[in-house]
Amino acid sequence: MHIHFDVPADPAYPGRVAAVLSGVRLRRYTVIGAWLVGLGVVGLALARVTEWGDKFSSLSTALVVGGVLSMLYAPFVRYKARRRSGDYAVEGDYDITDDNIMMRSGSESGGIAWEGVSRVVDTPEFWIVYVGRMPATVIPRGLMSDEDAETLRAFMAERELLGT
Repeated sequence: MHIHFDVPADPAYPGRVAAVLSGVRLRRYTVIGAWLVGLGVVGLALARVTEWGDKFSSLSTALVVGGVLSMLYAPFVRYKARRRSGDYAVEGDYDITDDNIMMRSGSESGGIAWEGVSRVVDTPEFWIVYVGRMPATVIPRGLMSDEDAETLRAFMAERELLGT
């Protein structure tokens, strides 16, 4: 298998990549925030019906505020990543073979061996490639031909890399 495709110097492309990768990395903050808000709401409810209301009330309020801030952290980081990454729009390309994924962006290049890939997650626009537990890069399906995308999907399915 040898798949080659170019990445145009689209100012929106780096922002989409940054948003996808940061969204994966920051998902835990939303979950933690939801738990904190939930605990805070339970604490505020308990503060109304118990004699320790003052102690529960201030702690519960702090939990709710901390939870909301934690839930807002991920969207804030994605927004900042999209704004900053527009300056990084340069031409590049991908070379995907049976052995590795090679990426070039401007004068920089790098690669990932398929042996190091632990899983690949399918999203509407990208395949997110994980090395260990961390998302390492994305493969943009929209820039590939349909035949190449199907070939790569079959290759990843054969290696049992496709997962959620």
